[in-house]
Amino acid sequence: MEYVIVVPVLIAFGLSVIMGPIVIPFLRKLKMRQTERTDGVKSHLKKAGTPTMGGVIILASIVVTSLFYVGSYPKIIPVLFLTLGFGLIGFLDDYLKVVMKRSDGLYPGQKMALQILVTAVFAFYLIRFTDVPLTLLIPFSGGRYLDTGYLALPLMFFVVIGTVNGVNFTDGLDGLAASVTVLVATFFTVVAVGTRSGIEPVTCAVVGALLGFLLFNVYPASIFMGDTGSLALGGFVASTAYMLQMPFFIVIVGAIYLIEVLSVMIQVTYFKKTGGKRIFKMAPIHHHFELCGWSETRVVAVFSIITAILCLIALLAL
Repeated sequence: MEYVIVVPVLIAFGLSVIMGPIVIPFLRKLKMRQTERTDGVKSHLKKAGTPTMGGVIILASIVVTSLFYVGSYPKIIPVLFLTLGFGLIGFLDDYLKVVMKRSDGLYPGQKMALQILVTAVFAFYLIRFTDVPLTLLIPFSGGRYLDTGYLALPLMFFVVIGTVNGVNFTDGLDGLAASVTVLVATFFTVVAVGTRSGIEPVTCAVVGALLGFLLFNVYPASIFMGDTGSLALGGFVASTAYMLQMPFFIVIVGAIYLIEVLSVMIQVTYFKKTGGKRIFKMAPIHHHFELCGWSETRVVAVFSIITAILCLIALLAL
């Protein structure tokens, strides 16, 4: 059991720690640098020039670690595919923004088309090559499952793409997305081990990779994960939830992701309806708290504590 739980964490952590001092100077040399909005939080302007696309460290650590286990644990393949697939979309987006100087990266239509394609391949693999049913465990129901019938596939697309973009919005402060997601990954690891689902090696690899990455990503960050990392982590959360038949639990353990997305949607809608008025000082909501006087580290700590408590609640909901 240690081989499946402890060792993947240590391998991924070790790889992440080793790659940090190699990748950070390399990205700096290639001028893969973050640009900051001049109309945003003023304290963030000093971050301009910090290397981005650090998600390659996370992705490489997860993939290399998983390769040691994929033969004995084939159920990690769909999780690995969705994580890597969305990570590559994020890499392309980062590359266009940072290297090609296209301010928006991938156009919205291009990004959505690629996300739909990757999700479709995941759905096909899940249905065709695994024995994982699309019935969904209902929280606090005593173990009852919901059969969504014909809505199962549309719901999957909604959950996967929504989760991915939720994690993407959460990645706006040093260590925020990584801190929240390492707790979510730990929760899924506990469930995966308890249910003997066969995906434990990859959930453990994500925990290790994120712990290693956080050494370089906590405030003041030496590197940012970029869309390469945030989209990959979103793909991991969504795919793991489906492999465990627990998409409904994302609303609990991933409440921070949901709140971040809703804050942007509410802000944009209200802004358009009222001709320029705002509900929040700035969206996503972590910036609102910063402009209310919270330090960056305080926002990260509070959001992480909330996630930890919600993970415990989710365990009660099993």
